Amino acid sequence: MNQGGEATTNGGSGSGSVGVQIHQSRRLPDFLQSVNLKYVKLGYHYLISNLLTLCFIPLIPVISIEVSQMNLDDLRQLWVHLQYNLASIIICSAILVFGLTVYIMTRPRPVYLVDYSCYRAPDHLKAPYGRFMEHSKLTGDFDESSLEFQRKILERSGLGEETYVPKAMHNIPPTPSMAAAREEAEEVMFGALDILFHNTNVKPKDIGILVVNCSLFNPTPSLSAMIVNKYKLRGNIRSFNLGGMGCSAGVIAVDLAKDMLQVHRNTYAVVVSTENITQNWYFGNKKSMLIPNCLFRVGGSAVLLSNKSKDRRRAKYKLIHVVRTHRGADDKAFRCVYQEQDDAGKTGVSLSKDLMAIAGGALKTNITTLGPLVLPISEQLLFFTTLVVKKLFNAGIKPYIPDFKLAFDHFCIHAGGRAVIDELEKNLQLLPIHVEASRMTLHRFGNTSSSSIWYELAYIEAKGRMRKRNRVWQIAFGSGFKCNSAVWEALRNVKSSSNGPWEDCIDTYPVKITT
Repeated sequence: MNQGGEATTNGGSGSGSVGVQIHQSRRLPDFLQSVNLKYVKLGYHYLISNLLTLCFIPLIPVISIEVSQMNLDDLRQLWVHLQYNLASIIICSAILVFGLTVYIMTRPRPVYLVDYSCYRAPDHLKAPYGRFMEHSKLTGDFDESSLEFQRKILERSGLGEETYVPKAMHNIPPTPSMAAAREEAEEVMFGALDILFHNTNVKPKDIGILVVNCSLFNPTPSLSAMIVNKYKLRGNIRSFNLGGMGCSAGVIAVDLAKDMLQVHRNTYAVVVSTENITQNWYFGNKKSMLIPNCLFRVGGSAVLLSNKSKDRRRAKYKLIHVVRTHRGADDKAFRCVYQEQDDAGKTGVSLSKDLMAIAGGALKTNITTLGPLVLPISEQLLFFTTLVVKKLFNAGIKPYIPDFKLAFDHFCIHAGGRAVIDELEKNLQLLPIHVEASRMTLHRFGNTSSSSIWYELAYIEAKGRMRKRNRVWQIAFGSGFKCNSAVWEALRNVKSSSNGPWEDCIDTYPVKITT
């Protein structure tokens, strides 16, 4: 199934099939075969990226020699010269001070990620394959063809046996009521927030901005109002509730919180990302609408952001970039993830067969914007040169794919499904370890929608891989159709916080996922 991954593995492990032949020749050796090109490429990137610094290095000894040859007379003449130009010096100094003041006052305020938490449901809500299929059969809503389709999707999905579905779906027959949906939302959101407030020692009254995103469940009062009521947040809180924005809404919520933190000084922002399954389970037989039943599972996250300078010392990450791409102007992209009713009047979310192609186009647009912001100048030069050669000379060369591994140390790809992870691994030329967090999150927790990128970040931390100054790329796709990216930089060697989602099982991962 994972053709991209197998190709990489086979290419790297073919030493057993390579024969050794010795030929006598007076020609120069083939350096393309004898030199490890990986180190040549790394040397090239280092040279280009530090070219400006390298150009200034020869100036240092020249200036040092000139200064060492100066005597007292030279210094006295310099002082006299400055005295006669005192007005110019004062004007230049005033302009410099004014410019620095304007820059300091208008520059974007840094946004710090103090900590975050992920909800983990109790064990009695686990839904192994056997129980899932047995319950689907006992509901009486699915015909044999639909049951077989769900079984095949589960087997190929990459999900493990320990994912969770809400309490209402464990009942026979299921009881997807408004009360049950509210109960699921409260358990997930309050569970994540309780852990966050406990780990950070931040009082709910100190929160100035609250952003909640949930695509399919939007009751009145809103989910954000439920949080305000539960934790008795202050009356002047800036509260936002994002609905219908799909699995990439977590990055959108972070972007909104970031913008609010630019306006309001010395405050905290909390971002809560979740999805509600109880009232959005599909009980029909349309194949394209059955896929979400097999992939989506219970989950949610809570993130604490701050613009307070004092929080830098204890924060885990600093937000570097957010890049958002929206393809909703295109009709196919707009309808590729679409909530509707089937012919029998049953509501569900339909996934188009063009979904992967549309996601690929959105990704291309997103990384075209993100690339110049994060890639080293060496990669940008290679990409630009290849593009110019191809355009001017109509050369039959393939477009150069930038090496994003030079810009990022870790990748958190939305765990929307196995095909999504496979495609990004192949198209971005990533290694298996780069997509390990995404694959294991999909296996352990399933598709938790907008919160999946935080389970993935928690996995990387739990493995002890996050080092100071490491950069993380969170990338998510969502209905509309949208592709959104967030880039974070670690401010220290980050360890997993207490009560993390992987706390009691990280030693059993990674696991081998069968095809």
